[in-house]
Amino acid sequence: MNAPTSTAVLAPTVKLLIGGKFVESKTTQWRDVVNPATQEVLARVPFATPEEINAAVASGKEAFKTWKKTPIGTRARIFLKLQQLIRENMGELAALLTAEQGKTLPDAEGDVFRGLEVVEHAAGIGNLQLGELANNVANGVDTYTVMQPLGVCAGITPFNFPAMIPLWMFPMAIATGNTFVLKPSEQDPMVTMRLCELALEAGIPPGVLNVVHGGEDAVNAICDHPDIKAISFVGSTKVGTHVYNRASLNGKRVQCMMGAKNHAIVVPDANKDQTAFGAAGQRCMALSVVILVGESQKWIPDLVAKAQTLKVSGGTEKGTDVGPVISCAARDRVVSLIERGIADGATLELDGRNPSVPGYEKGNFVGPTIFSGVKPGMSIYDQEIFGPVLCLAAADTLDDAIEFINANPNGNGTAIFTQSGAAARKFQEEIDVGQVGINVPIPVPVPIFSFTGSRASKLGDLGPYGKQVVMFYTQTKTVTARWFDDSTSSQGVNTTISLK
Repeated sequence: MNAPTSTAVLAPTVKLLIGGKFVESKTTQWRDVVNPATQEVLARVPFATPEEINAAVASGKEAFKTWKKTPIGTRARIFLKLQQLIRENMGELAALLTAEQGKTLPDAEGDVFRGLEVVEHAAGIGNLQLGELANNVANGVDTYTVMQPLGVCAGITPFNFPAMIPLWMFPMAIATGNTFVLKPSEQDPMVTMRLCELALEAGIPPGVLNVVHGGEDAVNAICDHPDIKAISFVGSTKVGTHVYNRASLNGKRVQCMMGAKNHAIVVPDANKDQTAFGAAGQRCMALSVVILVGESQKWIPDLVAKAQTLKVSGGTEKGTDVGPVISCAARDRVVSLIERGIADGATLELDGRNPSVPGYEKGNFVGPTIFSGVKPGMSIYDQEIFGPVLCLAAADTLDDAIEFINANPNGNGTAIFTQSGAAARKFQEEIDVGQVGINVPIPVPVPIFSFTGSRASKLGDLGPYGKQVVMFYTQTKTVTARWFDDSTSSQGVNTTISLK
């Protein structure tokens, strides 16, 4: 029987995860999760109430009492199981991610896979959480360290990698013996929730992983909550700086990976085809500025021709290179920045505004766009565009190009394309950026190394995943021990520090 036409069928609700159960929020504030290629409403996400956020933290605090004592091998085996479940559900996870985020299916699989690598890394926690021991630091005295978990930790993740970045956070925090409260992006939380379902299926006990949803109020609640010991954040510089300052004042450990303006240097001996537009430019590690050195400035027509061959369409369409940006507002912002670029005097070599995308007329599409003659002071250079817009700048020499990059406040990632070992080594030594690629466009390190953005792109001295994050999520306790045998007990009281 057909429902009466006056009754709007509401999209399914996204649940909260508290105490091992997926629960319906009692909030009155909801936001639609929208497919950016079609504007179809996929789900409704709740902005959790203060009581619900407190309940999630309380659940983590209670679970910590037993989880911190759980044997290392038991913790590691949960993540061995989780990586197996993620592999088995890769197609479903990628499809969910593409529906709510917009990136192409291959890109979505890559998003999940890079997170999966961190899950595998978490399964090796026994090798990473080892203390140190020094024997006989004084007569009969030994000193050793143990790396103990902190308690309830929290993660705040952005919309651009809704599988990878949550998987950067909760596996390492939980594997080291902490409990966790995750606040995913309210724009695309569905794939994150599916990963949390799989985490519970893998054996994470009730209360060890909790999820709340929301916007600014939820972020502030996490920064202020006295029972949260550490916060990991990935997102914009503006929000990240706020989180770092507010949470640090509350005595928490904080790591914030923030905005970027990543530059690549192309020297004339480089391979001409090494340039690409990925994730519709919505990557904090996207190469958004290319500095053409010397003769390579003549390659602009080739770059434009290459970009013109990229297919703009829905992320599920075969052969798509560039999917939609996340929202109508994001699209409008990218388009207005393109207009600002023209007004500021940059040369628009390829205009990606208003592309024709058959079958996706309502999608938030911006096609590949290229500007040349870009200089500091122009909005398209000074701001992170977060769209498929490539800015081309020119430099006479490699030294000039390095100076140009080092003058930018951000330091997330950078790359050089060259066949010269001498040029590459000079670049790697002199560039003041945390992550360097040599003929690698997006130099995000594999999880056995840490993510190491620098300068304005990062607050806090320890990065996510790798050895650094084990230090971030643990407290080093130093124990100095002496055991007396029977013969020493009759020597009287010793009130002096002996230097012998």
